[in-house]
Amino acid sequence: MKRTLLAAAAVFLALGLSAPSPAQADTLKMQIRREQGQSMPTRGMSMAQVEKRFGAPTRKLPTRGGGSKYQPPINRWVYPGYVVYFERSTVIHSVLDAPRGEKPYAP
Repeated sequence: MKRTLLAAAAVFLALGLSAPSPAQADTLKMQIRREQGQSMPTRGMSMAQVEKRFGAPTRKLPTRGGGSKYQPPINRWVYPGYVVYFERSTVIHSVLDAPRGEKPYAP
């Protein structure tokens, strides 16, 4: 009986801790809307295409990874309002900077 109660309590606690709050879901939806309205580089563009269309980045962050064939080099270019991530020389993702009041990405 005690084991059953403990197991039920553990399951209830685990489910309660893992469920996202409605505020987190709303924040994610707002972030997606902002990204869709923003003109940013898209997946598959080359570094040359990005630089030609969007200009030179304000900063080129140090390359990360590249230690093996399973960890390709990841390059990051910072533009006003967003960061572009490249795997080798191809865009894999563009991400808006965090709005004021939220924790920004720390390079």
